[in-house]
Amino acid sequence: MKTKTVLVTGATGYIGRRLTHRLLETSALKVRLLVRNKNKVQVSIGDLVEIQEGTTFDKESLVAALDGVDTAFYLIHSMGATEDYQNLDRVSAENFRDACIEAGVRRIIYLGGLGVKESASKHLLSRIETGEILSAKPDRIETIWLRAGVIIGSGSSSFEIIRNLCQKLPAMITPRWVRSRTQPIGIDDVLSYLQASVELQHQGNLIVDIGCEELSFKEMMRQAAEVMGLKRHLFPVPVLSPRLSSYWLVLFTPIPFKLASALVEGLKSETVLQNDNAAKLYPEIQPLSFKQAVAGALRELERNQVLSRWCDSTGQQACDIKDFDNPAGAILRDVRTVSFENGERQEDVFRSACAVGGANGWFKYNFLWQIRGIIDKLVGGYGLSRGRRLSQELRIGDALDFWKVVDIKPGKRLLLYSQMKLPGEGWLEFDVQADQLVQTAHFLPRGILGRLYWYLVLPLHHFALNDLARTVVSNSTKLE
Repeated sequence: MKTKTVLVTGATGYIGRRLTHRLLETSALKVRLLVRNKNKVQVSIGDLVEIQEGTTFDKESLVAALDGVDTAFYLIHSMGATEDYQNLDRVSAENFRDACIEAGVRRIIYLGGLGVKESASKHLLSRIETGEILSAKPDRIETIWLRAGVIIGSGSSSFEIIRNLCQKLPAMITPRWVRSRTQPIGIDDVLSYLQASVELQHQGNLIVDIGCEELSFKEMMRQAAEVMGLKRHLFPVPVLSPRLSSYWLVLFTPIPFKLASALVEGLKSETVLQNDNAAKLYPEIQPLSFKQAVAGALRELERNQVLSRWCDSTGQQACDIKDFDNPAGAILRDVRTVSFENGERQEDVFRSACAVGGANGWFKYNFLWQIRGIIDKLVGGYGLSRGRRLSQELRIGDALDFWKVVDIKPGKRLLLYSQMKLPGEGWLEFDVQADQLVQTAHFLPRGILGRLYWYLVLPLHHFALNDLARTVVSNSTKLE
């Protein structure tokens, strides 16, 4: 039997990374990825997949990516990254559908969101329109449109919101939308439906709504708290506007303001199943309950097995890290050099550099980093609460507090690009040499304000960055 080739778009995002690993478990499939930057593909699977660099806006790269493809997964959505994201979503979907038709692709599989047009938020409406565009030519290509509500898994934005609120707040004053009904679903079940759709025996277009039991956000919070062994009280009030609700999420969760706003708008509408096609056509898949999905996500966190996170690939700045992995244009620098004087080894110092941030903190002057993180949150940035995927390991594209990992040379170099709200662009580089660590903060200021900012924070750099470099070296002998 001929091996089928499947294409995964959005392959470095939350769903795409996990789906790629799931598909690689099927020996009957050849997996190809369409990515903006091949360096963001995990090294461990680099030899197991075909990689095509490009985007859905580059028709030439689409032609190459779709050559010989039987089934194509469309997992692309900008989530309100720009004001014009709805139009970008339309163009992207049209380009992809037409390129699939030209290439002779048999089937497109798209993951969208539950909801109906009449009550959909702007963000959800864009996802519905994307599904309609991909399905618009049923005589030329068939489309399976899977629709999910709240996705529960380690690292998903919805789970991170629920987990952080439950852990940090024993009592919560909440907006009325916590009573809105939805049907959440565990990430493993989402992947099962996506994978099964490749071989599903069905002709023509199909819309499949997927989810477990019907719950309100309030009920989800209480059930999640029970799984965590906590008791939480929610008090809905009519005075919390969507904007105030978004600030509430920004304050207590890792989610930045733009994403919080989009999620809050979506939660105001009910998102329940509109058909029973999942039960009829995928009888072998029995979705986990909400509590079971939460328990599974918590186990992954506890075992340090988080494969992907909501912030792996977003429409925000530095999504495509290829344009941000060279600080050569920076004109202001703070250089700290620490020699290896106590038998430290180069590879251990590098490992120590890769362990900074997140729950590991930023050492002696961590409070200064925390203050900067709070300021960043207040002006719409990520802050420090985004943390890190794993406690000791980094890969290109990972989020690390308010940084993004844009380059790694194993044993030698770690380069972080700043996603703080800044009047310019910033990088933090760890250059590990045979006998010393050279740590450099690079800054490319934007106008006079950028230069003023740099000189205002120099006194803080004297303490925080000097301590960071010295502690990275000293901690290298303490790593397990």
